[in-house]
Amino acid sequence: MEHFNNFLWGAFPWLAIAAFFVGIFWRWRTDQFGWTTHSSQIYESKLLRLSSPLFHWGMVFVVIGHLMGLAMPKSWTRAVGISDHAYHLIATIPGSIAAVAVVLGFCGLLYRRIVNRSVFLSTSKSDKVMYVFLGLALLSGTIATFSTQVFGGPQGYDYRETISPWLRDLIVFNIHPETMVDVPWQFKLHVLAGFTIIAVWPYTRLVHAFSAPVGYVTRPYVVYRSRDSRATDMRRHVAWEPVRNHHSQLDKSETPSHGA
Repeated sequence: MEHFNNFLWGAFPWLAIAAFFVGIFWRWRTDQFGWTTHSSQIYESKLLRLSSPLFHWGMVFVVIGHLMGLAMPKSWTRAVGISDHAYHLIATIPGSIAAVAVVLGFCGLLYRRIVNRSVFLSTSKSDKVMYVFLGLALLSGTIATFSTQVFGGPQGYDYRETISPWLRDLIVFNIHPETMVDVPWQFKLHVLAGFTIIAVWPYTRLVHAFSAPVGYVTRPYVVYRSRDSRATDMRRHVAWEPVRNHHSQLDKSETPSHGA
C-alpha cells in the first residue's frame, strides 16, 4: 500500500507534468497548424453563444481560486488579517458559483456536441477522450467543493493543511506522499483527475488555451490600395454594370466622329 501511495502522490504527478511539457514541445514542432480549437461554430452557434462564455469565464475564476488556495500558505492570509473562517467564505462562495457556471457551460457544450449531428460528426477521437477526462476533473472538483466545503460544516475541510503543502513541496522535488494519505476521497479523486487532464492536455484541442495573439500588437498595419489610380467608386465601376450596357459603351467609344 505504501508503494501505491508513493506512486499516486509522488511519481504519477511528475509523469503527468513530464507528459505535458513533452507534448507541448512535440505539438509545437510538428503540428502548429493543428494548434487550434477546431471550431464548430459554423455548424451551430445558438447553444455555443450561451455555453461557451459560461464555461470559459467560469474556468477563469476556478483557476484563480486554485492558484490562491494552493500557492498561498495559510500564514500569508493570517498575516494580512484574514481569519480562517473569512478565508473559507471568500474561497467557498465565489468558488461554488464558478463551479456551477463551469458545469452548466460544459453540459451545454457536451449536449450540443452529442445532439447536433453536424457537430457530432466533426468530433474526433481525441475530442471524445478529452471530454471524458475533462468531465471527470470538473465533476470531481464540484463534488469535492459542495460535499466538503459547502455542506461540510462551518469550516469545511482545510485543504491548506494537506493538499496545498503537498503540492508546493512536490513542485520543488521535496515529495511527501504521506501528506495525502488522510485527505478525503473526493479531493484525492479530483487531484488525480486534474493531473490526468494535464497529461493529455497537449494532445487534444485544449492546447489552444496556451495560444495568445501576442504578435497582433506588434504586427505592421495592413495597407489597402486601389488597383486603379483613379480610385473610382466600385458601385459605379463599369465591371458591375450589365453586360449589354458595357458593350454599348464600347461600341460608342469605337465609333469614329464625323469630324475625322
